[in-house]
Amino acid sequence: MPEALAILQKYWQHDTFRSLQKEIIDSVLSGHDTFALMPTGGGKSICFQVPALMNEGICLVVSPLVALMKDQVANLQNRGIKGIALTGGIKQDEIIDLLDNCQYGNYKFLYVSPERLQSDWILDRIKNLSINLITIDEAHCVSQWGHDFRPAYLKISELKKHFPKIPFLALTATATPRVKEDIITELGMHNPVQFEKSFARKNIAYMVFEVEDKLFKIEQILKKNPQPSIIYVRNRKSCLEISSQLQTLGFKATFYHGGLTSREKDKNMQLWMEEKAQVIVATNAFGMGIDKPNVKTVIHIQLPENIENYYQEAGRSGRNGEKAFAVLLTSPSDSIQAESQFINVLPDKAFLMSMYNKLCNYLQIAYGEGINEEFTFNLNHFCHKYGFPTLKTYNAIQFLDGQGIITFLKEFSEKITLQFLIPSKEVIRYTSLNPNDEEIILTILRTYPGIYEIQAAFNLPLIAKKSHHSEAEILAVLHKLNEKGIIDYHSKNNDAVLIFNEIREDERTINKVSKHLIRQNELKKEQLQSVLNYVAEKNTCKSKMILNYFGEKATTNCGICSYCITQAKPKKDFSTLSNKIMALLQNEDLSSREIQNKTKNTADDVIFVLQQLLEDNFLIIQNNNKYTLKT
Repeated sequence: MPEALAILQKYWQHDTFRSLQKEIIDSVLSGHDTFALMPTGGGKSICFQVPALMNEGICLVVSPLVALMKDQVANLQNRGIKGIALTGGIKQDEIIDLLDNCQYGNYKFLYVSPERLQSDWILDRIKNLSINLITIDEAHCVSQWGHDFRPAYLKISELKKHFPKIPFLALTATATPRVKEDIITELGMHNPVQFEKSFARKNIAYMVFEVEDKLFKIEQILKKNPQPSIIYVRNRKSCLEISSQLQTLGFKATFYHGGLTSREKDKNMQLWMEEKAQVIVATNAFGMGIDKPNVKTVIHIQLPENIENYYQEAGRSGRNGEKAFAVLLTSPSDSIQAESQFINVLPDKAFLMSMYNKLCNYLQIAYGEGINEEFTFNLNHFCHKYGFPTLKTYNAIQFLDGQGIITFLKEFSEKITLQFLIPSKEVIRYTSLNPNDEEIILTILRTYPGIYEIQAAFNLPLIAKKSHHSEAEILAVLHKLNEKGIIDYHSKNNDAVLIFNEIREDERTINKVSKHLIRQNELKKEQLQSVLNYVAEKNTCKSKMILNYFGEKATTNCGICSYCITQAKPKKDFSTLSNKIMALLQNEDLSSREIQNKTKNTADDVIFVLQQLLEDNFLIIQNNNKYTLKT
């Protein structure tokens, strides 16, 4: 049997294991159920991939994240390791073929969602595989107190009955003590060996700044730290706006969100990975499988939903061990906005029931039918038709996805079909009169010889490559041909695919999951309150607060967070600056930046004094963010 280090060197070209990896691998190889809490960037995948390669048979990996499964399978294949992922949207015949490959094709990894294990026939096929290890990734999903509870995870423990001698390896990056206990109990693990890597990231300075002008603060931070940076925002619109504003300020910036095509995502990601862009402005869709060691700064300009997500996103900085910054910029209105974004959009049982019934009607699913049916779905159109608020509806659909009632696949694709309506000789005549369009039209005709007889599914990137024209140029020609009646052209944008995993049963469907909805809503409120406490607390080390949240007791302050820095600074006498500000405001109303320029003081000092003057009722702040003397 090959040594673990030899496997690591052969496939990953690393000469040493990271902290706890070797110990976890040894525990699994000894046949022990094993629980591992390893914060983001700790190298969890190595802990099951190496022992699986050392033993005969195949490793079963249960994961809730389609993107992560695809990413890991692609990475394994790039290393010459055979892996398969049974993701949503795969037809039954394909699944049968894939499972045949697992049984007879010398595959080493089978990735499945927990919902797949609820299909008896799939479970029967898996029982016949030579399983050498069962890995439960994102194991916090088994806990009702976790930030991503999925009831399908509760069924994983049944694998113990079928594979009593095969070790379970439960992996998670974020688990409070209550969640950890739940994981071990609900998975039915037998006296598991437990490994917990400290949540402390001693090289990351957690900074919280209350500012009026966030863009100005970002500009200061990025100029001071010109290395690769990530800015997290809450929505796609902010991605575009902040990226554009940064470019106007002279920064090389790009953006990333779930609404981009795969091609756009890859292109923008590569710009940042290759450091042709200093900054990538992103929603939380960005980050899966990202391991760029030299990220210097991660900036959040809106409050995160919970500490778990914040810790994971902030932890994408400083993976090379050098000092890095996790910056959270806040303003007084952020708490109200966060409540509006995270709490007011939570669906209650009545809304969930109404939305589910309307969804079934919208897709024309009769009572008692719908199982395994697949539908293209446009969320905005659905919400507009029934007058539903978009975000609340999205959350309700995500909840049903989490419960395994439906599978919600966000595709964001444009599907084009076309057919030529006029005879071929007329098309040739048109190209002779329009020579600029000739190359594109001839490429289409050569690629799709039957395009005169039937509507052909049109591959835009392929035609762009063959004709040596941009996709925009090809679309312009297609629109022109369509307007002239030369072709019949259809373009359909789908932002999602819905797969129904159960028959429609209206109240019965919703009633069986409503208790989970109530508990989940309560948990989300608790979690947001923890974020608000983290921001509002002015007298505690920020690193210590994060460690305490995850049940890890810190005895000393970190020395580098925003609180520790203020404590280390010698106390200043701000009376002179206070008098200067009061004198300036006698003549005109000013913003904090204007005051900073006129007094030649640092932004931090000016903001500190302004806050003191506001608290002492000497000033008021107007709607235009200018300060004026209180009369």
